[in-house]
Amino acid sequence: MKSYREIRLRPGKEASLQRYHPWVFSGAIARRPEDPVEGETVRVLSSDGTFLGVGHFQTGSIAVRILSFHDEPVDAAFYERSLTGARKMRQTLNLIRPDNTIFRLVHGEGDFLPGLIVDMYGDTAVIQAHSAGIHRDLALITEALKQTLPSGTLKHIFYKPEGTLPCRADILPDNCYLSGGDGVSGIAVENGLNFRIDWLKGQKTGFFIDQRENRALLERYARGRRVLNMFCYTGGFSVYALRGGAAGVESVDSSSKAISVTDGNVALNFGDEPRHSSCSEDAFKFLKQLAGGEKELIILDPPAFAKHRGAVGNALQGYKKLNHLALEKIAPGGLLFTFSCSQVITAEQFRLAVFSAAAISGRKVRILHRLAQPADHPVNIYHPEGEYLKGLVLRVE
Repeated sequence: MKSYREIRLRPGKEASLQRYHPWVFSGAIARRPEDPVEGETVRVLSSDGTFLGVGHFQTGSIAVRILSFHDEPVDAAFYERSLTGARKMRQTLNLIRPDNTIFRLVHGEGDFLPGLIVDMYGDTAVIQAHSAGIHRDLALITEALKQTLPSGTLKHIFYKPEGTLPCRADILPDNCYLSGGDGVSGIAVENGLNFRIDWLKGQKTGFFIDQRENRALLERYARGRRVLNMFCYTGGFSVYALRGGAAGVESVDSSSKAISVTDGNVALNFGDEPRHSSCSEDAFKFLKQLAGGEKELIILDPPAFAKHRGAVGNALQGYKKLNHLALEKIAPGGLLFTFSCSQVITAEQFRLAVFSAAAISGRKVRILHRLAQPADHPVNIYHPEGEYLKGLVLRVE
């Protein structure tokens, strides 16, 4: 077995690892190797020398991300076993189908591979590394993907590390194809709807896969309603609403590029669709100017208002203000789909922010659904921090 350098913890700091939490914080470390290398694989020991886990070292508050609680090598065979398990679960979820070629294959800690994201768009896998260790292991991961996915189903592997590594800039390469790259279509299918995915310049890996089930739910409610899709990005909710028979759909985003992408995805599925309109505008400004009762179904899916705990207070005020505007303007009997993707905002905090907005509006409001991330974005039961997407569907009288 390959020999890894060791990290030893302070007395009493082993409890979280004994409960299978996959993070070792820097303050828990008593002794580490001299001149540690960003991303190197290390063995973690308790203060008395008991083996606890093996994982990737990185400078920062999270010093080690545990890949295995067994004393085993992190090699090609390890990644192949891990990716095989991840794919089998997606098969069990019935996500890999001819009419659905968009899904998340690996979701970091949720698939016991901290720092690794792999999203599938047809025959293209898009990788994001959220740790230096995953970056260092790219060759192993690339080969494991080729061995794991059936022949012919994987033609391209794209690496998009931009903005995801909280460590030294000198280990960041340009966005690049690790495999393939010629003849990429960029079009993939979600629940029978076509979407053009821009993994090169788009947010995250190019598409918000985590809203798939919530888009399908919205489709069920869209028939005959006048729909407003705020923060539309690629227009996913808009396309589902149109297929669901909405009387009209208006897509709004502050980014003119996002509006262009949305318009393109609408045309990809429906051609010149007179029921759809779009505009580039600030969300708060747009909602303030919106006529009361004009919209019967509103989607609020903003970017994360808080990316660290110090921003929670301001974020909650932002959610409260945004939801109050929507609740004020929505037609009687209307439905509000409202979300938070801020990991540091709990479901209860978000619900209270929306409750406060409802109370200020003075309207009768009922919760019809509590929404979350889908099963291909699983939450490791020992890592509750992985539960990030919160949503509510409200009926407003």
